[in-house]
Amino acid sequence: MDIPFPQIYYEHSAKTKKVAMSTSIIAWSPPLPVAPGFDHVVVETPGLRTHVAAIGTGEPVVLLHGFPEHWWQWHVVAPLIADAGYRIICPDLRGAGWTVAEDPSIDRETRLRDLLALFDALRIERAHLVSHDMGVITAMQLTYDHPERIRTAVQLSVWPGFLTLSPRLYPAFQHLPPLIWHRPGASLRGIFSERYAARPMSEATVDAHLAPMGRPDIDGAVRPLCRRMLLPEAMRMVRGVYRRRRLTVPTLVVFGRHDHPTTEELMGRICRDPERYADRVEFAYVDDAAHFITDDAPSAVADLALDWFRRVRAG
Repeated sequence: MDIPFPQIYYEHSAKTKKVAMSTSIIAWSPPLPVAPGFDHVVVETPGLRTHVAAIGTGEPVVLLHGFPEHWWQWHVVAPLIADAGYRIICPDLRGAGWTVAEDPSIDRETRLRDLLALFDALRIERAHLVSHDMGVITAMQLTYDHPERIRTAVQLSVWPGFLTLSPRLYPAFQHLPPLIWHRPGASLRGIFSERYAARPMSEATVDAHLAPMGRPDIDGAVRPLCRRMLLPEAMRMVRGVYRRRRLTVPTLVVFGRHDHPTTEELMGRICRDPERYADRVEFAYVDDAAHFITDDAPSAVADLALDWFRRVRAG
């Protein structure tokens, strides 16, 4: 189904208008990073004005960015998938990018509710879902709680919800304390270090990722995103909540081979017998890529996603 961007959206259950405004009448602040071919609109849902970047035509694919990134994370991946005949929709999630919330409070499922409202506003009945890092939390909630809305899922750089915790994973959480206790205005540039990226990022690339952090509301969202969304969801995984549920959405889990401490051998241990917890789940590994896999290997990410869409469709 093609997803156009008409100028007015109407809520199905109310008379409230959903207004989509083109870049020609919006003063984006700070300026949007350059990404040729994308449409940019604002979609209004209750309490939220979501910036959405979109490209291509065809069956919808929704891309959920990680932290501290936004829609521009997909500026190379999205056109590659779009060229295969898909409409790519890249929203800035609450607390990120150019999206504006009336209420700064965030809980474990706030972004899930936001995403469901966005699906309804854009009249998306079902979509393919690709997510990275913190975006995987919302994607995972969606696939477990609303599987009828998702055709396939591709999750990048995050373990499945049904994992068994191992002490060998603890180094993966070393970056969290500074975020949990984030001070207003503190730099996040260190997140893009060689520890998390296999290929050095240019200063211009890091600047583009971090541009919205100059907005006080986006900077102020760091703590609640970590404390009230990420940590509660992580504790649910530790307690085995998802090991007692069934994942019915076909899901591909992808890691860069330099995304330490995650290794193929460790994944085999902490995700043993995945068929016990999921109808269809597979794992893939990308050479010369680390945690920021969409920066390190965007073509590989696009190829894996497209292959997964096709293989699931073929049965």
